Amino acid sequence: MTKADILYERSLIEDQIREYTLCSRLQDITEAHPDAPAYSMRAGDGWETLTFAQARSEVLALAAAFAALGLEAGDAVTLMMVNRTEHVLADLGAVHAGATPISVYATLAPEQVTYIAGDSNAKIAVIGGADELARWQHALDQLPHLTKVIVLDPEACPSGDRFMTWDAFVALGRERHAADPALVEGRLRAVRPGDTATVLYTSGTTGNPKGVPLSHRNISYEVSAIERTSSLPDLGTQISYLTYAHIAERVLSLYLPLFKGSHVHFCPDLTQLSTVLREVRPVLFFGVPRVWEKIMAGLLAVMDTQPEEQQAQARAAMAAGVAYIEAGQNGATPPPEIVQAYEQADAALLSLVRSLIGFDRAGWLSSGAAPLSIEVQRFFAGLGLNILEVYGMTETTGACTVNTPTRYKLGSVGPALPGVELKIADDGEVLMRGPIGTSGYLNLPQATADLLDEDGWLHTGDVGTLDEDGFCRIIDRKKELIITAGGENISPANIENLLKEHPLVGQALAFGDRRPYPVALITLDGEAAPAWARTQGLTFTGLADLAEHPQVLAAVETIVTRANERLARVQQIKKWKLLPVEWSTQTEELTPKFSLRRRIIHSKYSDAIDLLYGD
Repeated sequence: MTKADILYERSLIEDQIREYTLCSRLQDITEAHPDAPAYSMRAGDGWETLTFAQARSEVLALAAAFAALGLEAGDAVTLMMVNRTEHVLADLGAVHAGATPISVYATLAPEQVTYIAGDSNAKIAVIGGADELARWQHALDQLPHLTKVIVLDPEACPSGDRFMTWDAFVALGRERHAADPALVEGRLRAVRPGDTATVLYTSGTTGNPKGVPLSHRNISYEVSAIERTSSLPDLGTQISYLTYAHIAERVLSLYLPLFKGSHVHFCPDLTQLSTVLREVRPVLFFGVPRVWEKIMAGLLAVMDTQPEEQQAQARAAMAAGVAYIEAGQNGATPPPEIVQAYEQADAALLSLVRSLIGFDRAGWLSSGAAPLSIEVQRFFAGLGLNILEVYGMTETTGACTVNTPTRYKLGSVGPALPGVELKIADDGEVLMRGPIGTSGYLNLPQATADLLDEDGWLHTGDVGTLDEDGFCRIIDRKKELIITAGGENISPANIENLLKEHPLVGQALAFGDRRPYPVALITLDGEAAPAWARTQGLTFTGLADLAEHPQVLAAVETIVTRANERLARVQQIKKWKLLPVEWSTQTEELTPKFSLRRRIIHSKYSDAIDLLYGD
């Protein structure tokens, strides 16, 4: 595609969204579908639902409540709650008051919470309950400008003027809005497309998080461009389960519904995701790679319990599914014989499996935030599910490249979003330019200068390639490439993804910088490993016990051997260590997006790494 074509696409979208704000979008979707279900929370065995008309009424009342508490246009409101209706209402209420909502990761340490509240000069915090209050206590002690804390759980709300229950906050808003609706109307009319709609703080792997301001225009362009590429129906169903401090969740379940009128079901407990999937049967679903890996591991564990004859039938049916999706890459039309084989497999088995896991209505399945293994992608292709990998970052308002239902390549992250320019720098770094790019980091001029060059190109920090069809492939983080003692450049993510293809493996970290060869630290999957062990007739007391079992160690040795067979000699794992623990956000090895905190792992397991090199 020529630059003229890209700019023409951009102009079409920009003309469409020229006057859009989140306030105008909520009003427009409410007027178009006032009685359509908007947000649903679990209530006993069923769901408690707000329509768009009810939701907008609550949003306007909360905007009035924020104003009554002294919040001015441009002020910051910090939010720390699980995914639930109140989180969305508070966020949009702040926007309608002219303020800037900032969702904060609930896994951050108190000192990091204090940093974010101080860096953003937050005036009000809205938090869930006792756990969140404990993380905010340090900020309350240090930051006098944080004048009001609204607590959702009334039993956890402390006494004193600085605190307020959610119920009291809602009651105040309804009273003030009824008395003077013109106040909020004036505030929301004053919001302009170029104003900041939110600031998201990147979780990062070291140091303090960086605040990324995103405007209403950034968001409107991103959502409109995704809408053009996804062919999603209006009033579809979806699930919100990732934190709203994550750009993907914000775009898909907070902002997209304001454009498409989709019905959001909240799943604040990740352990309930499989149950909610079967109930909601979403039309669209986004999963970080770890979620897809977990679903795959569960299905494989079930398949392993079936008689060999049924397993063989399943493998044959899935082979037809893979062939069908592979044959449709880059807009190609699958040959009739492949279509026929797929339709027969689909009727006999695949459609049933999709129904059992809740994906029988899914029209758009996607993955991002970290590389998705091609084997995971092929596994779901075998079920007739095309997981469309996307690529982007907070600084690009989410996805800047997307595979689409009609134009995709397995193993790639797709071509650039409509109207977005993409190029590869001389050192392999992926550069992006377009209306979805942030204006820079909050209060960090040097970091902003490093991010955005004088020609407007945003430097992603990722190394990638572009093929002749414009499809991008991400190789690794620029600063995370391993350079061995022999001077070889190696992608640790490539090695790690091969190891994680097997359901036994939960996480893996490849190491080898300035060392003679790569080694790996490996952890077992907390769900799949025990299930596998039971099918093998093993007795065990926990993961630590399994990590020492000879049969498990032999299985992991086979996994490493098979991964090495697909790697160049200099990339192959020479030694490895199976750890007796799981890595998680709570134990600090993973970011809230389930990415590896490499420097923390390097430090925490330095002795284990040294032993692998015989030091």
